[in-house]
Amino acid sequence: MRFNVRFLQTGAKADAARHLEDLQSSPEGRTIMHPKMSHYLVHLDDLDTRAANILKQNMLSIGGEVSLPRNVFEFKGETASAIISGTRRQFKTLIPKLAYQPFGLRTLQAELIALFDSLDASEHGRILKLHGREYGLSEATLVMGILNITPDSFSDGGQFYERDRAVEHALRMVEEGADILDVGGESTRPGAEAISEEEELDRVIPVIEGIRRSVEVPISIDTSKSGVARLALDAGADMLNDVSALRIDLGIAELAAERAVPLCLMHMLGMPKTMQVSPEYGDLMGEIIAFLRERAEAAAEAGVEPGNILVDPGIGFGKTVAHNLEILRRLQELRGLGYPVLIGPSRKSFIGRVLNLPERERLEGTAASVALSIANGADIVRVHDVKEMVRVAGLADAIVGKPGK
Repeated sequence: MRFNVRFLQTGAKADAARHLEDLQSSPEGRTIMHPKMSHYLVHLDDLDTRAANILKQNMLSIGGEVSLPRNVFEFKGETASAIISGTRRQFKTLIPKLAYQPFGLRTLQAELIALFDSLDASEHGRILKLHGREYGLSEATLVMGILNITPDSFSDGGQFYERDRAVEHALRMVEEGADILDVGGESTRPGAEAISEEEELDRVIPVIEGIRRSVEVPISIDTSKSGVARLALDAGADMLNDVSALRIDLGIAELAAERAVPLCLMHMLGMPKTMQVSPEYGDLMGEIIAFLRERAEAAAEAGVEPGNILVDPGIGFGKTVAHNLEILRRLQELRGLGYPVLIGPSRKSFIGRVLNLPERERLEGTAASVALSIANGADIVRVHDVKEMVRVAGLADAIVGKPGK
């Protein structure tokens, strides 16, 4: 039994701390008041209706609330979703009580503990280790420059297909401030056909070698094939970015564990060839979070250290325009997973449809998406227009209170 617990929203903890500091309250007073001022909404699925009654009574007794479907107590033993609403202090009071309760509430206790532990770890700042350097993700948002070595990618397909031009463009992105370069040799645009491992290797390995000979910037390899990933790491790559989230080749995780390198797992509904054929969700964020949690657990079971796992909600991968906008609006809900969040809205079709613009005229739409992603908790933004997005990220970081690079 699992409840897929997740935050619907988190209280403005940083703002509460700032207000208490401005008030010049004592350190002891801040410790007391902080839990009372940080409010959380926690959504859970498949709650036994008998457990729902117990949970509701417990939260009501300490000043919190549990919202349930209409007529839930007439469900006669079925399950339902619920939203627990309370301050951090109230959750701290509730959680120990669940250890002594029936109908799955002891399992819920464990999931709530893990949820808040993950949030705490996220708020205190994750460290991403790349190419011999530690990046404090609470200090500044990292900008990942996109390098597609393909003839058919949706935005820049064919533009950097030739090796020397690809390396030249990579070096230009480094000069413009890219923290990471993401090299991909297989298009994942909607309707894209898969290519052979040999062809993918022919595209990416010479470029990675060329980049590594010139600069020390971290390189990510965007692939779902462990054979490509292994040779890319041998050539100088430092990170694995798998849009299939290990569904095509679990060997990607085994390789990440063996080499102790970061691994990004992305949500995608189906595969590129079919992902945009009428994508539907019953609970968009709930399904994305459940998927990413399960794939991260698969990576961990293969030996990947939790500190080396990143997640990506997959903007444009099996989503409608409305789905993409909702993900950006609710991105902070991914923070409860406890992993750094990477997001790639750059030049995506949802921007074109909202603004009625072609790929080459989506700079401002990308900038708005990047800024709001950072405001909602993104740690890494994957972009085509590095110079401009480095500036956007710098200002967005200043607004949300990150100290900067």
